[in-house]
Amino acid sequence: MFTRGEIPAIVFDDALGQLGTLTHTRPAFDIRTGALTNLERLAILLDLRVVALRVPGELASTSAERHAQGDHAIPVNAMPAAPAGNTAGAASTSTSFALVNGRCVLPPVVNAQSLDAAALASLPLNTAITDDAGTVLAASVDATAAATFLSGAALKPANIIRASKSFLLERPWSVRAHRDFALATDLRFLAERIVGGGHAKGAIVFGDGRLVIHPSAKVYPGATLDLEHGPIVIDEHAVVRPGAIIIGPVFVGPHATINEHATIRPQSSIGPWCKIGGEVAGTIFQAYSNKGHDGYLGDSYVGEWVNLGAATNNSNLLNTYGEIIAKATPHSSNERTGQQFLGCVLGDHVKTAIGTRIMTGSIVGTATMWAATEPVSGCVDAFQWRTDAGSRAYRFEKFIEVARAMMSRRAVNPSEAYTELLKALADGLKSA
Repeated sequence: MFTRGEIPAIVFDDALGQLGTLTHTRPAFDIRTGALTNLERLAILLDLRVVALRVPGELASTSAERHAQGDHAIPVNAMPAAPAGNTAGAASTSTSFALVNGRCVLPPVVNAQSLDAAALASLPLNTAITDDAGTVLAASVDATAAATFLSGAALKPANIIRASKSFLLERPWSVRAHRDFALATDLRFLAERIVGGGHAKGAIVFGDGRLVIHPSAKVYPGATLDLEHGPIVIDEHAVVRPGAIIIGPVFVGPHATINEHATIRPQSSIGPWCKIGGEVAGTIFQAYSNKGHDGYLGDSYVGEWVNLGAATNNSNLLNTYGEIIAKATPHSSNERTGQQFLGCVLGDHVKTAIGTRIMTGSIVGTATMWAATEPVSGCVDAFQWRTDAGSRAYRFEKFIEVARAMMSRRAVNPSEAYTELLKALADGLKSA
């Protein structure tokens, strides 16, 4: 999705904050925080030519697979190779590199101005932009310092510029906190970049917002597209079935399907290959997940390969209308989220049985199966098998069998590196 821009950049995940299940299987910059991931959005807004990525060691192999874009595969935790015919080595391919923190949902604000490509390009060498806590948000370094940084060393800038706002992902609920501005930014960009021309013949369309339908997308007669409060972008090969209602601002990603009579409310982003039914409001789907039946999901984040049973419902507002308290990880303390509306955060491969209830502010770890009549609440650890008989560890052999069956339905086979990453996560929970 992101373009190859002008500024050679290394985007990094510093593994700070407490993002929990959000980063079990992907670096922070690959989290979908609007219509786009952080990496896609930062590359566009800052005109980055991403030449390398730095991620925690356990994510290196799967990140390399994820970003293997044919001839433009992006090296992970290593410097880019020298161009053909350049015998001086990779360090000579650029006199300087921009380092950009991939936990940034949007570029930081410096001197009352959002960092842009021109300001980043003119940043003096060995200078870093940090927040008040000293977290590096962006920096300019030479090739030697870039190579050292990619090897895992800490950055030690000579000069520091303080940002007044950082837009960092700090906790799982940060996705909700930054959602509206990120989605609005993405929809403006996508409305210009997606080649329109698709039509909604026979659909009910009203409002002054922008409607962009990719020529390969299909919107059936009888669907309703409400543009009164914001734009709707329907990307390539997406399908909107008869009777579906979409109320902008909304993004429907590539190959996604909106089922008959579904209602997609504002501030929602439906990631690639998802199938959505029932009522969804203010929710981001990463990719490849199913909510095919009736049930409500609001102000939530849903990872990849999630399947929600029929009549799964969540609460996104306390009866007291108060600020929601939540835990970022199972072993952390309760925290104020700053959010009045917060549904749930579901990690990759989460499954729920029919009629599952999910309480306000719940966070469910990767590969947890919930088939209990009691509601989901609090922060549930990864690889849990929960029934009315109690909770036990989800056997990895059974989990990966189920995962392969679901993934094969999208013609995807889990790679060896991906399988090993998930097994290491399961084994780590056993030894904890």
